[in-house]
Amino acid sequence: MKTLILTTAAAALFASGAFAQDVVRMGTEGAYPPYNFINDDGEVDGFERKLGDALCARAELTCEWVTNDWDSIIPNLLSGNYDTIIAGMSITDERDKTIDFTQDYYPPTESAYAALSDSVDVETGVVAAQTGTIQAGYVAGTAAELVEFATLDDTISAVKNGEADAVFADSDALVPFVEEQDFVWVGEGVPLGGGIGIGLRESDTELKEKFNAAITSMKEDGSLNALLVEYFGDAVTTY
Repeated sequence: MKTLILTTAAAALFASGAFAQDVVRMGTEGAYPPYNFINDDGEVDGFERKLGDALCARAELTCEWVTNDWDSIIPNLLSGNYDTIIAGMSITDERDKTIDFTQDYYPPTESAYAALSDSVDVETGVVAAQTGTIQAGYVAGTAAELVEFATLDDTISAVKNGEADAVFADSDALVPFVEEQDFVWVGEGVPLGGGIGIGLRESDTELKEKFNAAITSMKEDGSLNALLVEYFGDAVTTY
């Protein structure tokens, strides 16, 4: 596991479930554009960075951003290394057994297959997906051979170098590879998950209420829709 990267100092903030000076450590992956990524200045950036900062401002909280590898992002939330997960994480019944979620801030959407040729057989071929995602779980239940990788970029590289025939991921995350590289859509989209929400420890009910109220206010005044269009284009599903 990579060492946790703190964008600002956040020592001694977590103690017995209390938030010192209303500081909330926002855990993200930093490797799933346009949801979240690390920019040229080494800072967390993307849709979820801008959204998270806006939500914290409305909830009168101070955000501090932490990055963590996807495959250990839930265990490190539970261990107290940060206070939320805001990392393109779909709300699922299985995850809800371990952590809690706010309401969705990104509507339920489709996952999709992309490959270097539209003749690829995604039903029985080799399909790459990111480890620990609902996409990996879906492929595992099909006749295709699943190969898992740590990041979205790794799944793309696997297709390019011939380790996999196709990649299966959130359709919005694959758009840049289809529009700017040699990838093409293959087959039909697959609806998965119940939208994307902020993950929290089940004990942090007060924090959940604050974020839910902030998300609701952004839905009501249209600012969340504006962010969705800014990062995902006019075709994105909005509230």
